[in-house]
Amino acid sequence: MPTHEGYFSCLDIWTLFLDYLTSKIKSRLGDKEAVLNRYEDALVLLLTEVLNRIQFRYNQAQLEELDDETLDDDQQTEWQRYLRQSLEVVAKVMELLPTHAFSTLFPVLQDNLEVYLGLQQFIVTSGSGHRLNITAENDCRRLHCSLRDLSSLLQAVGRLAEYFIGDVFAARFNDALTVVERLVKVTLYGSQIKLYNIETAVPSVLKPDLIDVHAQSLAALQAYSHWLAQYCSEVHRQNTQQFVTLISTTMDAITPLISTKVQDKLLLSACHLLVSLATTVRPVFLISIPAVQKVFNRITDASALRLVDKAQVLVCRALSNILLLPWPNLPENEQQWPVRSINHASLISALSRDYRNLKPSAVAPQRKMPLDDTKLIIHQTLSVLEDIVENISGESTKSRQICYQSLQESVQVSLALFPAFIHQSDVTDEMLSFFLTLFRGLRVQMGVPFTEQIIQTFLNMFTREQLAESILHEGSTGCRVVEKFLKILQVVVQEPGQVFKPFLPSIIALCMEQVYPIIAERPSPDVKAELFELLFRTLHHNWRYFFKSTVLASVQRGIAEEQMENEPQFSAIMQAFGQSFLQPDIHLFKQNLFYLETLNTKQKLYHKKIFRTAMLFQFVNVLLQVLVHKSHDLLQEEIGIAIYNMASVDFDGFFAAFLPEFLTSCDGVDANQKSVLGRNFKMDRDLPSFTQNVHRLVNDLRYYRLCNDSLPPGTVKL
Repeated sequence: MPTHEGYFSCLDIWTLFLDYLTSKIKSRLGDKEAVLNRYEDALVLLLTEVLNRIQFRYNQAQLEELDDETLDDDQQTEWQRYLRQSLEVVAKVMELLPTHAFSTLFPVLQDNLEVYLGLQQFIVTSGSGHRLNITAENDCRRLHCSLRDLSSLLQAVGRLAEYFIGDVFAARFNDALTVVERLVKVTLYGSQIKLYNIETAVPSVLKPDLIDVHAQSLAALQAYSHWLAQYCSEVHRQNTQQFVTLISTTMDAITPLISTKVQDKLLLSACHLLVSLATTVRPVFLISIPAVQKVFNRITDASALRLVDKAQVLVCRALSNILLLPWPNLPENEQQWPVRSINHASLISALSRDYRNLKPSAVAPQRKMPLDDTKLIIHQTLSVLEDIVENISGESTKSRQICYQSLQESVQVSLALFPAFIHQSDVTDEMLSFFLTLFRGLRVQMGVPFTEQIIQTFLNMFTREQLAESILHEGSTGCRVVEKFLKILQVVVQEPGQVFKPFLPSIIALCMEQVYPIIAERPSPDVKAELFELLFRTLHHNWRYFFKSTVLASVQRGIAEEQMENEPQFSAIMQAFGQSFLQPDIHLFKQNLFYLETLNTKQKLYHKKIFRTAMLFQFVNVLLQVLVHKSHDLLQEEIGIAIYNMASVDFDGFFAAFLPEFLTSCDGVDANQKSVLGRNFKMDRDLPSFTQNVHRLVNDLRYYRLCNDSLPPGTVKL
């Protein structure tokens, strides 16, 4: 048997071979049936071998040597990597031979399921609860192997879900239904007899095994959510009892796990399955299932213990989506929006109850509760609300309208609270995340007056002193606050129409007079990146704020003569871009060079009179100096193209005036060498030749300097 690494190599080879077969069939280079008949026996043998290799039943000694604790760069253990690569081979065989693959895998799964489902007979009542009455060392070891294998096979079955949907849904319906019914049964079984809480003879081994099997059964069932959605679409008019039973039983399996008494791994698996039912499947009757009503009651009950953050967010997302997402295959007049709107408002009201009680009058003067408790309420509420908004942002207008109606009071409370927490960067960070998500997803629903109020509040709060305080510590929460504020302004300046144009002077002033002076001489890579993106988007989406075309001039000259406005602001922005090219941050350099090139492509930036006469050759000079100093060698090609695009605006001026002046100002070379450099720069005007000449000039200049530096002092008269 090969070593672990040897087996990983074998898996890679098999994967490549299967990819070759698949591509050969898809490209129709050979007859599909003939190709498959030729390799059928080998593929079935390969599938059987790979399935055996991942089972402790056949391969325990080798598998137990695999590390299942240390995470690699991909956040996987050695065992997880081994299993994932093996399952990819299984999936590729399934793609080629679906019937054979299913008939090979399902009986193996069934054997292990029978062991798991048979554990109920060994459960006995003890003083402290329920105990699994399997104590012999050999029996415990065999059970451990069977549970590990079942967990792996459940993952294999989940991985194959994609081969039962789409065009093959009807042809493979019975096989998929068999799998889904079996998964529903096993998840319900695990939840009903609570194997995750049972006492065992070897708790450190068997308890994690039982939890993992239950979690993997939920995850495998979640993998079939797209199949369930297609089934839902096929039966939506008949509302067949079979489909209703599948969904109802699944909810009966999920509901007991939505509890603070359940281990996080199992709780989160249940939450993810619930989200998939609510978001992907979306059956009309989901909200009327008693088990779903129980979850609603559990989450909105003020006295109930709150789930861990991630689980709470997922459950709230699912409940919100049940009420907000349109039901598939139903016309608008059957969507029951009025009732769903009322229910959604009640849900959000319950989820934000404590938050809405934090109105400024109750916070600032007498602070009824400790600051840490207040912060916790803000964190818990905004994490849920932000997730709900983010998940609805791409949906229909009606869904977004209902969502904002429910959130309106919480949004107003957030804006009122913001000034009270301006010096608490962790709170403002979360609040700005929430507002950024609102601006991205619901700005139309928020309406112009309230959006203006939000923008004005932020502009007033972020004084130069406040910005300096936030940016002072690199990589701090304060920096993230400023980044998110700039991201919000990016959304604002991109908005089409005239609604937010009155804010442009204030936004540009904030950028150039308050933010830029603070970060100009500091590294602040993240804040700088966001600031320059904001400046770029301000120019790109508001070009007419700086350049106004006049129709008369266009008619008279045949071209659009653009009148310059707000020239000082435009010049300041361009100067900031120029300064950024003198700094060592290569990522910022690349980003800003791309922005300038985009503005030239879309708006003819380099051709504008102000740029052509006052800035063009300054930028060319800076870019040439960067090439000479080799500070950004990775971007040589991009810099060369940018220099060409700038020079091509005025080739005559470049060759006659700029180049001689550039060479005259060069240090470290004598007059004769400058003359040679000038003569060697050919006056080619096509891109490849020009950039080649630029790179030759740069290399020759470097070479002369190197030679001159190596000679004794006074040898060369510079």
